[in-house]
Amino acid sequence: MAPTVTTLINAESIASRVHDLGAQITRDYRGKEVNLVAVLNGSYVFVADLARAIDLPVTIDFLGLSSYGGRTTETSGIVQITKDLSRPVEDQEVLIVEDIVDTGLTMAYLFDNLRTRRPRSLRLAALLHKPARQRVAVAIDYLGFTIEDKFVVGYGLDYDDRYRNLPFIGVLDGAGSE
Repeated sequence: MAPTVTTLINAESIASRVHDLGAQITRDYRGKEVNLVAVLNGSYVFVADLARAIDLPVTIDFLGLSSYGGRTTETSGIVQITKDLSRPVEDQEVLIVEDIVDTGLTMAYLFDNLRTRRPRSLRLAALLHKPARQRVAVAIDYLGFTIEDKFVVGYGLDYDDRYRNLPFIGVLDGAGSE
C-alpha cells in the first residue's frame, strides 16, 4: 500500500511563523550581517522563506549533512558531511538553519564542527523540533514548531527524496513498511 500524507501544519501557519521568526532574528541581530548556513537538503525551502523575512543584510551558504539513507524513517546516528561550506565563517554571525531537530545528534556534531571555525556567534533556527526523540540536548534559538514523534514530509522534508515540494508539513503514514 502506498504511503498517504495527512496535513499536520498548513502552509498559512508555516508562512506566519516564518515571518515571526524573521522579525525576531531582525531584532536580535540589529545592525549586523547574518550568515545563514542552511543544512541540505531539507532546509532549502525554509531558508529561502526565512531569508526574505529577515530585514538585514544576509549571506547564505549551504552545508550538506546526512544521518539518514534511502528508504528509512530512522536516523543511523552516524553523521556524514556531504557538502562543506563554500566560504570561511570566522568572525561572522552564523545562524544555522535546519528543517528538523529530533535526536540532536546531527546538530551537536555540526555545532562542534563549526565552533572550530571560530564564528563570532553561532545560533540555530529550526523549523521543527521533535523532543520525544531527543538523545542530545541542543539549544534551539529560533523554533518554528514542536511536533509529536511522527515522520513528517513537505516544505523541504522528504521520504526517499519525495514529497519535498508539498507546501505544507504532513505526516507520512505507511512509510518504511515496503
